[in-house]
Amino acid sequence: MKIGIAGIGKMGAAIGTRLLSQGYDLTVWNRSSQKAQGLRDAGAKWAQSPQALTAAVDVVLTLLTDEAALDEVYAGPNGLLAELATMQAASNASGRAQLDNRKIFIDMSTVQPAKPKDMAAQISALGAVFLECPVGGSVGPAKEGKLLGFVGGDALDLEKVLPLLQTLCKRVEHVGQHGAGATMKLAVNLPLMVYWQTLSEALSLVEPLGLDPQRVIDILSDSSGGPNMLKVRGTMIAQTLKQKKSDQVTVNVATMRKDLRTMVAQGHLTHRDLPLTSLALEKFNQAAQNGLDDKDCTELPVWWLNQGGVGK
Repeated sequence: MKIGIAGIGKMGAAIGTRLLSQGYDLTVWNRSSQKAQGLRDAGAKWAQSPQALTAAVDVVLTLLTDEAALDEVYAGPNGLLAELATMQAASNASGRAQLDNRKIFIDMSTVQPAKPKDMAAQISALGAVFLECPVGGSVGPAKEGKLLGFVGGDALDLEKVLPLLQTLCKRVEHVGQHGAGATMKLAVNLPLMVYWQTLSEALSLVEPLGLDPQRVIDILSDSSGGPNMLKVRGTMIAQTLKQKKSDQVTVNVATMRKDLRTMVAQGHLTHRDLPLTSLALEKFNQAAQNGLDDKDCTELPVWWLNQGGVGK
């Protein structure tokens, strides 16, 4: 099975690294070829366009920033779907259906649930298969094949790519039809997004004690209120608190704000009240206005403490 990846950001690169380590035949495409150089050096092939990527592989994984990026990469000139239109035209001209070798597209982006539904209809009309599988986890778990996958789509289609997804995920959950995966991903991310604000507030309470940040984080992570994120990222958070900045960017504040906006919008659409999520978004927007959009999420507590924890 030949695999393609469109979108080589941090997660796309990590997933590509995992696939190469497991012996998959991998082809990649990204707007900036430089971001894909590491994977190319490790053995991945390069596609000159999204259309060329579709032509070269059996399964395309997409990891893109937002819905606008999905529209551009899938439906734009020389997009992923352009090759499907060419194949469909050739099939119609020959009078033979090409159902035995249908392309499969798996989108792993975090978007509103309505988007996968629209994409599924569009791709199905072109004779291909579409699944959504947004994932829980960051770069480290991605490289180790320990993500959580939330699949929306047809169960029979999932069977065709289950071994592939199990290579990437320690747990693959088929949660319903198209849109269900996006809904589950938003639900999984919501407590984490809100926790960054509650962590900042907790740190503001103990700041007058003058304790070493690593000690404080160790205490919090060992408590009943310490989430798994704090156990995994605790050292990095403590280091950021000491240095007042992060030397690396794993998840930037802009991405977190995008996810929070998506959660709030979905809440409005389904008539669900998300007051804590809305408040967290308000605070993160304030952080962005103070220059944190491109900074790592671990700088959020630093920002909160620096401005006195009063949400100015």
